[in-house]
Parts: sequence; C-alpha cells; structure tokens
Amino acid sequence: MPSRRKTIYLIAVAVMLLLVLGGWALFTLRGQADVGAAYGARMTCSCRYVEGRAMGSCQDDKEPGMAMVRLNDLPDEKAVEASVPLMAKHIARFRPGWGCLLDPKD
Repeated sequence: MPSRRKTIYLIAVAVMLLLVLGGWALFTLRGQADVGAAYGARMTCSCRYVEGRAMGSCQDDKEPGMAMVRLNDLPDEKAVEASVPLMAKHIARFRPGWGCLLDPKD
C-alpha cells in the first residue's frame, strides 16, 4: 500500500508541475501575440498610408515568426487591424502630421 500512495503523490506533483508550466507558456505566448499584433498593425499602417504601397506589398514585409499575425486593411478609416486569433488584436490609424498610431487598448 505505501508504494501505491507514493505513486499517487508523484502523479499529483507531476500534474501540478505541468499545470504551472502550461500557465506560464500561455502567459508568454499571449504577450508575444500582443507585441506581434501591435508591431504588425503599426508597420503595415505606415507601409500602406505613409508610403502609399498596396496592401499585398505590405504583407510581404512581415518579419519571420509573424505567420500567425493576420492583417486587415480598413481603407475608410485609413487604418490597419492586426490580430493573432484568440489572443490579441490591435488597430493602427493614420493621423496626418503624426503618421500611424496605435489605438489605446480597451
């Protein structure tokens, strides 16, 4: 019986460790997604509305590792929305004299 109890404790400790590591990984990924979306929105807005390039040309400027960042042009608002599905979303708007600025987070 002591051997079985010891096995149960080891399994419980392993599960707790996996939960802690999983939470830490999710927190880190969410931060990276937030930075990637903000960077993508601002850089693509500048490409599109400061440089005057086509959206397709601007999407080619994405840095390595930004495959998950989705870009959406909002031409009526002179803005670009960048998002990482289920994790982060940012909008950058062109403001004459200022260039492209990120909207404040809600």
